Amino acid sequence: MAERPRRQAPRAKRARVLRTERLTPHMIRVVLGGADLEDFAAGEYTDHYVKLLFPADGGAYPEPFDPQRIREERPRAEWPVMRTYTVRRWDARSCELTLDFVHHGDKGLAGPWAAAARPGDEIYLSGPGGGYAPDPAADWHLLAGDESALPAIAAALENLPPHARAHAFIEVAGPEEEQKLESPAGAAVTWLHRGTERVGAPLVRAVAGLDFPPGDVHAFVHGEAGAVRELRRLLRRERGIALERLSISGYWRLGLDEDGWQSTKREWNRETEQQTEPAG
Repeated sequence: MAERPRRQAPRAKRARVLRTERLTPHMIRVVLGGADLEDFAAGEYTDHYVKLLFPADGGAYPEPFDPQRIREERPRAEWPVMRTYTVRRWDARSCELTLDFVHHGDKGLAGPWAAAARPGDEIYLSGPGGGYAPDPAADWHLLAGDESALPAIAAALENLPPHARAHAFIEVAGPEEEQKLESPAGAAVTWLHRGTERVGAPLVRAVAGLDFPPGDVHAFVHGEAGAVRELRRLLRRERGIALERLSISGYWRLGLDEDGWQSTKREWNRETEQQTEPAG
């Protein structure tokens, strides 16, 4: 039997920090560039994402950087640590990739990196992935999420047709975390201030209380997994939105880092489908 050829993973791209900006007390924008991004294939979707690759324990890897070879030849503890971030904006003309990071002090990995990033710093990434863009033929759009979904919601609002109607609900910690967003005149953007409430509670309440307009809706709902499960039940069982008109998933889960969430996400998705699909 012939030996199966090794599957080639997409080549990691080296990106360089061009500039950073503190958008709100807890949101940092990092703009990346560099020759490796010249063939970055983004633009089709508004929820494009990349996988940032951080060296384990802050160490370094030999050049050329090959994540697949590292995983084959080194123990798991030395593998690069991946963190997923939505593309806020991609400018193919200037070859600039914009990512927004939620920052909560020293907690986490990517947030502290963004806070400390300076022009000239480098990071490897893979991607982009993605699968959602607002359907211009929809009668109206529902966009709902917390801070983790804010970049994708903002990108979707910017890409709506001028005549589009939309309801966007964005949950953040407080009024200081609101951002100025571009959207068509027919889009109602509602900022929800969480305060001391559980993450996702204001978001679920707002969507449940919406007087749904008539017609075909195209929905994008992402954020904390527990809230997403409640919203999926609402939208599928109570509102009867077809799966093909609904982009919905948990970007993260309370109490877990991305590694922990990704290791349990498939089972969580299976349970969520069983609990939230219409009967029959």
